[in-house]
Amino acid sequence: MPFLNWQSGDVALSTLWQSQAGWSPPKKSVEVDDTITADSAYRLASEGQGLIWRGDFQNAKQLLQALKRRLSQRPAISNDLPLPERFHRIRLARAQAARTLGQLIILVEPGYQLTLRRAPSIDDACKAAYDLANQSFAVPLTELMGVLSAYQWQKKGVPVESLSAHIFPRHGVFTPTRQEYLTLIKNAPLPKPCLKAFDIGTGTGVIAALLVNKGAAHVVATDLSPRALACAQLNIQLLGLQDCVSFADVDLFPPGQADLIVCNPPWLPGKVHSALDSAIYDPESVMLKGFIAGVGAHLNSKGEAWLVLSDLAEHLKLRSRDILLSWFQAAGLTVIEKHDLRPTHAKAQDTTDALHAERALEVTSLWRLSAEKL
Repeated sequence: MPFLNWQSGDVALSTLWQSQAGWSPPKKSVEVDDTITADSAYRLASEGQGLIWRGDFQNAKQLLQALKRRLSQRPAISNDLPLPERFHRIRLARAQAARTLGQLIILVEPGYQLTLRRAPSIDDACKAAYDLANQSFAVPLTELMGVLSAYQWQKKGVPVESLSAHIFPRHGVFTPTRQEYLTLIKNAPLPKPCLKAFDIGTGTGVIAALLVNKGAAHVVATDLSPRALACAQLNIQLLGLQDCVSFADVDLFPPGQADLIVCNPPWLPGKVHSALDSAIYDPESVMLKGFIAGVGAHLNSKGEAWLVLSDLAEHLKLRSRDILLSWFQAAGLTVIEKHDLRPTHAKAQDTTDALHAERALEVTSLWRLSAEKL
């Protein structure tokens, strides 16, 4: 892990640097407290200087909000820019804004303790996110707030209507707050028989649980993330489905064949900058293309592959429908049926979103695919 270095008066200080977004520590950092103005903090952060907070914790949160307000006043990306260039510009601007906000830094003492005034207890949340219990480290306040927020989801769970139960996500594992893809899976007819199913990229394990509830006799859930596999195993145990679900740390497919193979890959081609990015962005569509190209070899006779995918990438001009269909054809896959559902989550209704026009057109689809010629 890299180190954050700075001067406190005449004393040179250093501590471990933690950034799950993959940011390097600022090359230059200064200690600040409640006396700094929002304008001064914004200027320093925009210049790339780290602001090591020594004041009241609640005031640090207020300063973060003040920085966000100043960032919101930056010129918007013109809607006249063609897609996908406009999308890339918007994503770059958001990344730059996030990096500026990430210059406000909190020092965490060994045992996940904060010594700041009015600081909350963070030890339980940090234990769930980090493996740094015996070390001091520096972390952007934005990341620390994300860790605390994720821990609340982990404690109270996310209600999943399709399961009539709660799923308990963990930090770094995609939270199923948007659930139209689960509705599509719940409503699609299982192939008969369905003695074995594969859940590719299981995440929280919610799809594996749903497949068992639908009647799949056994599900093998795969993921490359140890954090995701641990999260999925816990959820499956809490639901009492451990006898029906097994897990495999593999890239895409486990050994053998199945009657049903389900994949809900990241929906947008794009670079990944953090663990949560990997649930949204698929660099060069590697996972999507790998699933399509390889799924036929893992299907039993009369088996089906279910690909759950949004068409937002098409509206953003990141991928065309013709290209997707050509990948099906090259893999020898036939479309049995396609089930569609429009999203109803808050972001789809947010008219202030820079990509609202494209999001308003989005449709999420479940593609039922066969490797046999129909």
